[in-house]
Amino acid sequence: MDNLAVLSAVALAPIAIIGILLVGLRWPAKYAMPVGFVVVVLAAAFVWDVDAVVIAASGVEGLILAVGLLYIVFGALLLLGTLSKSGAMASIRATFTDISPDRRIQAIIIGWLFGSFIEGASGFGTPAAVVAPLLLALGFPAMAAVMVGLVIQSTPVTFGAVGTPILVGVNDGLAGSSAVEQRISVLGVDMPEYVSRIALDAAIMHAVIGTLIPLFLACMLTGFFGERRRFGEGLRVWRFALFAAFAMTVPYVAVAALLGPEFPALLGGLIGLTIVVTAARRGLFLPEQPWDFPARERWEDRWTGNVQPDGDVAGRTMHPLRAWAPYLLVAALLVLTRTVTPVKEFLTGLSIDFDAIFGTEVAESLQPFYLPGFILIVASVSAYALHRMSGSQIRASWQIAGKQIAGAAVALLFALPLVRIFINSEINGSGYESMPLTLADGAASIAGDAWPLLAPWIGALGAFVAGSNTVSNLMFSLFQFSTGEQIGVPPETVVASQAVGGAAGNMITVHNVVAASATVGLLGREGDLIRKTIFPMIYYCLSAGALGFVLANGPGLNAGTVLLVLIGAALALIILRLRKQAKIPAE
Repeated sequence: MDNLAVLSAVALAPIAIIGILLVGLRWPAKYAMPVGFVVVVLAAAFVWDVDAVVIAASGVEGLILAVGLLYIVFGALLLLGTLSKSGAMASIRATFTDISPDRRIQAIIIGWLFGSFIEGASGFGTPAAVVAPLLLALGFPAMAAVMVGLVIQSTPVTFGAVGTPILVGVNDGLAGSSAVEQRISVLGVDMPEYVSRIALDAAIMHAVIGTLIPLFLACMLTGFFGERRRFGEGLRVWRFALFAAFAMTVPYVAVAALLGPEFPALLGGLIGLTIVVTAARRGLFLPEQPWDFPARERWEDRWTGNVQPDGDVAGRTMHPLRAWAPYLLVAALLVLTRTVTPVKEFLTGLSIDFDAIFGTEVAESLQPFYLPGFILIVASVSAYALHRMSGSQIRASWQIAGKQIAGAAVALLFALPLVRIFINSEINGSGYESMPLTLADGAASIAGDAWPLLAPWIGALGAFVAGSNTVSNLMFSLFQFSTGEQIGVPPETVVASQAVGGAAGNMITVHNVVAASATVGLLGREGDLIRKTIFPMIYYCLSAGALGFVLANGPGLNAGTVLLVLIGAALALIILRLRKQAKIPAE
């Protein structure tokens, strides 16, 4: 079994099987993930020679992580149920209708801008868990709401949770390496400055690629969920989409250059939200004809879930500020707990630790008061007084959340243990590298000097498996650095490509899809969602590979510039075809 190709194929097997079952055969995740779990256990035990006790400990570690994720999902469900029962959602919906009744505009403002801000503050799948139920309450089909929440988990993700994927993922992934220390010495910088350089490279790549994400959102809405299923109808908001993109990405890059990796997504989203909402209220860049979904009775069954928020409560009206207060509290508490060091240290210190699980080196912890789930529950409880809710309304909100959380549990309770066994396969008796690094080694041996083109795909693979850009960067940053040095290109550029690809992989990672789907009652349709979100993910990784190649090798006639030209030409042809299909007049 020393053959790298064979080992790579075995390591790929659990991921490939999950992909085939979810996307190809459209199995629900609650059935696909247990199959993948069995395959990864067999590979770990019989090929990597991982002790049974390590496999068991890794499974327990995954269960602990799953509890934390379910905690976040429960908080999101409780907040949705609370605001629905209190009547606040009717007022929130009116707020966005006053800005524009156009669903494409609402998706861009809530998903791209508000979602980027939430990602910058919290990360770890929270944006989709907040954005999806909010869009559902505004009248979006459940599947459309989740799709929007997943697609925006790309550009802001590298700087999510106040820069955690960079400050923890990249920094800790590179720390302690003599090769990294030598590179830092040659450049004449210290480690924090070196990591900030990587972050700035990643921010520039994200800004270039992410500029089209709001337009992708608009076209995907009209193409998958429109009356006529025409992607070209999304192009009618191209001015607004590009305006919203630049309103976020320009401050995003400026913050990365001036302040470092902590605040690009948080401040970029907040500044962009302020600029775009102000402009939209004045009618700037809005389309003449608003676009909406077909009448609800014509929605496909697969679009809808079993959560139907109460949009109106008879006889009740609520001031918009009071209606929005719980969401504003969520945003404020996320920023406070992530940026004020004494508060952060106090909350993270209240930890439930699981050290040396079953006597192994595997360990995990839960920080119940630092996780976003606690903040979402606090916001829900605050709404009881703010919205003057009755006892029956409060009970109903908890019943809604309790019923829905059970549906997400099965898939996540297999998905997270699978991930930890996959990653912890480095603790083995075979002498092999871990499964993720074996896969990366196999890809690098094939790519050679063209490696920068493939580097983002390894990042995306890590995020797909681990469900986290941070974990992907921890696994692969040093590998990417070493590969860059071996082929003679600036290794920091290759690491930046890894970070960008890891962010893009969040669009399709299974436990993000499951968690977001649970908040709108859409469990069992994970494969359908991945079939949709995989297209912007492919665009993102292709573009990141091309840009990374150019940044690493310089401008000129090379594989990177050729791929960039091909991507640009393909996008231009697609736009021309869609304009013709939708009969959009030239402007």
